[in-house]
Amino acid sequence: MEKITSFTIDHLALLPGVYVSRKDMAGTVPVTTFDLRMTRPNFEPVMNTAEVHTIEHLGATFLRNHAQFASKVLYFGPMGCRTGFYLLLAGDYSSADIVPLMKEMFTFIRDFEGDVPGAAAKDCGNYLDMNLPMAKYLAGRYLREALEGIGPERLVYPG
Repeated sequence: MEKITSFTIDHLALLPGVYVSRKDMAGTVPVTTFDLRMTRPNFEPVMNTAEVHTIEHLGATFLRNHAQFASKVLYFGPMGCRTGFYLLLAGDYSSADIVPLMKEMFTFIRDFEGDVPGAAAKDCGNYLDMNLPMAKYLAGRYLREALEGIGPERLVYPG
């Protein structure tokens, strides 16, 4: 079998950032898949499932309610390796195009107070696996270390 594209990225050179993972066509509509890499693969610990789950709930809620992007969001969810998230948007975008959206979303997560949306037995299949304080910490770290003043080394996959 042929190696899929995401397994051809040099994960030893990959920094936390915002990357276009791929672009596909769904009929006549382009779909852009983003790699929102929050931790440096194979160099630092991966995120625990509780904080990943919390970021997923908060991020999805934010995106699906966003005035400009709600109708373009196809999917937001974690990577199996727990080093980041995938975001699929209807449209043809570059990484730089969504940096303001990502800053807004991770600021929302960092500053979130109250009950995590969907963190109830009737709404979620594993509602007890949540860690809001750690999700807020990781969102703030991603903002500071990757999104603020982001440059090309965090917007384009390493060659």
